[in-house]
Amino acid sequence: MATQAFEDIAETFDFLDDWEDRYRHVIELGRAIPPMDPALQVPATKVDGCASQVWIMPRIENGRFDFQGDSDAMIVRGLIAVLHALYSGVPVGQVGQIDAQAELARLGLDEHLSSQRSNGLRAMIQRIRLLSDAAA
Repeated sequence: MATQAFEDIAETFDFLDDWEDRYRHVIELGRAIPPMDPALQVPATKVDGCASQVWIMPRIENGRFDFQGDSDAMIVRGLIAVLHALYSGVPVGQVGQIDAQAELARLGLDEHLSSQRSNGLRAMIQRIRLLSDAAA
């Protein structure tokens, strides 16, 4: 059920054998996302439960979910980019049906992130689901 953008990331991860190469790729993905306007980095868009500062601002267009996100940590910006690939363009009513943990496990992220990063990733997923539920 993953988007083509996420499938592209999964394909790249299959090609990269070494976890350090995958880690660098996640950071590169984070560098590629546009920075969030600081005016949007407010308590209402802040994701609680992350060790780093994380903000997610939803955008719903034509019934499809999208969001803009940012973080003060490069690896977290990369995780935001991965989540963006997973959820962007999905019909709002289907966002909650995506098994994010299973999709991310395909990338091996569940095995290589610290417990703090894993908790933060779960908090971002929960926030995305809440935002899509509110828009549905």
